[in-house]
Amino acid sequence: MPLLTMAALGVVFGDIGTSPLYTLSACLAATSLPPSTGNLLGILSLLFWTLTMVVSIKYAWIVMRADNHGEGGVMALSALASQATRKSGQTSRRILTIGLLGAALFYGDGVITPAISVLSATEGIGVASPAGKPWVIPLTLTIIVGLFLVQRRGTAAIAHLFGPAMAIWFLLLFGSGLRWVLTDPQILLALNPWFALHFLGSHGLGGFLILGGVVLAVTGAEALYADMGHFGSRSIRTAWFVVVLPALTMNYFGQGALLDRNPAAIQNPFFQLFPPWATLPMVAVSGIATVIASQAVISGAYSATHQALLLDYLPRMKIVHTSEAQRGQIYLPALNWLLLGAAIVVVLWFRSSTALSSAYGTSVTGTMMLTTLLVVFIARRSWKWPLWSTALFFGFFILLDGVFFGANLMKFREGGWFPLAIGLVIFLLMSTWHREREILIRKLYPETLRVEDSLDSLSPSSALRVPGTAVYLTSGAHGLPRALLQNFSHNKVLHEQIILLTVLFEEAPWIAPSERVTLQNYPAGFVRLIARYGFMEQPDIQGLLDSCVHRGMLRPLPEVTYFLSRQRVVPTARMGLDFWRERLFALMLRISTGGSDFFGLPPARVMELVDVVELSPGECCPLKRRSA
Repeated sequence: MPLLTMAALGVVFGDIGTSPLYTLSACLAATSLPPSTGNLLGILSLLFWTLTMVVSIKYAWIVMRADNHGEGGVMALSALASQATRKSGQTSRRILTIGLLGAALFYGDGVITPAISVLSATEGIGVASPAGKPWVIPLTLTIIVGLFLVQRRGTAAIAHLFGPAMAIWFLLLFGSGLRWVLTDPQILLALNPWFALHFLGSHGLGGFLILGGVVLAVTGAEALYADMGHFGSRSIRTAWFVVVLPALTMNYFGQGALLDRNPAAIQNPFFQLFPPWATLPMVAVSGIATVIASQAVISGAYSATHQALLLDYLPRMKIVHTSEAQRGQIYLPALNWLLLGAAIVVVLWFRSSTALSSAYGTSVTGTMMLTTLLVVFIARRSWKWPLWSTALFFGFFILLDGVFFGANLMKFREGGWFPLAIGLVIFLLMSTWHREREILIRKLYPETLRVEDSLDSLSPSSALRVPGTAVYLTSGAHGLPRALLQNFSHNKVLHEQIILLTVLFEEAPWIAPSERVTLQNYPAGFVRLIARYGFMEQPDIQGLLDSCVHRGMLRPLPEVTYFLSRQRVVPTARMGLDFWRERLFALMLRISTGGSDFFGLPPARVMELVDVVELSPGECCPLKRRSA
């Protein structure tokens, strides 16, 4: 437990742990209210009770109960909710849509977090000396570029240092805040929720607008649930209640005490908590903390993308495993460069953490609201909560999330549109890919097509049989794969042993080894092999086949050749989606990584056959094909 709790500090709480760098400044910048004692008590009370209600109660107490075989995250949650409502097809589809929206909005957070975290840390240079202000942007870009460049080397070698580093960071947060709270103890009155309610009631629209800054205190709360599979719920809860919540609360209250005594510190109250001689060292420490926070978000983006492409919501990408010991350590080159480019654009566009805070909230609050909606289905169907308690409890949190989301929409023109635009683009890509892939597979491999019927028309007994084993990877679990038909049509030969291999990814994170493989033998040396994996697993095709041979399920595999079929779709404007979405799917299909790279097959043993396919409506398998 102590080791897991320490590790959780470095991974789970990096984002929320660096929010004191900019949150109180953003709250005060949201309105023109002066930092008077009454206003400070109201704002600090809002910050404390937002942390309590959203993180302590909603995520730590409720959402973390909804684990999918121990795993968390929006994709795991949507899969769990979908399983709970599987009997209702329409409800299940709505749940998947909610999950896709939540996953898509996460990428907006993934772009902005490195930018605002590193930018808020480097702005401390300007606090130490006005001459350092021109260096803030170049230094920020240098750190961000370096952070993304080292991703391909993996973080396994230094990940064990993240926990102790963040533990020191939280001790500094607590100590620096306590120093100023002791000089102005009346600031602790903000623990009373009356000050938060009074502030909202007395300031009208201004009180509503400031909620857009208050929500920055809980950015990163989603990580408590998303990383549950790595550390366990108990260690995450322990780290939150014992270390993180006290440190955050004390630091926010310390900043409030500082402003109560010195309103001129409003520009950057965090760094002015420290003596002048400690400002530059704290800039360095803050830089390390924000790099760790950014690393956690980047790794989360890799993990979410990996899950999405395994569940067939995104086209295949090249996946590099950066650690032999830790299965979750992966690197996606294409995603890495996209995130880097977007982060650079964000820094150059907004140029300050205060301006960037206007954009940093819509995606976070949107994801929180969608998470609440998904847990409602689980509470009703899996936990068997009564309707009245579900409506009362989750109605409150849906209202709370809605209020925060609405407050951030008020900043739409100032930058709130940016993460929403990223999320909508990702949602469009994911929904287009998933639906069109279903249409393509349904057309190419209809359920009515049987292997026995295909073998009768193929006449394998009269074909020339060549020594060796042919493994045909196919998306459909019915009939013969396109690559086999294409190869036989051109070469008129068949291998002595033919394995029809279909890899399926289930809506569970892990599949037990005893449930991994289903095998069916057919005449003439044909074998149908269906392998099932969870969305947290990476298939090892060669290891799978060797295991089947070792268990006696397959004959020895001499001279294995892997055959893959790759489709290129010709848009026809006659399918279910608009023509431009058909063209989008065709483009995504063309740039997706081939099965050889994705499954890690030896290139010298792979033959890839390409079909140019035009799908048309009507029959079960109306296919016009040209070999390429």
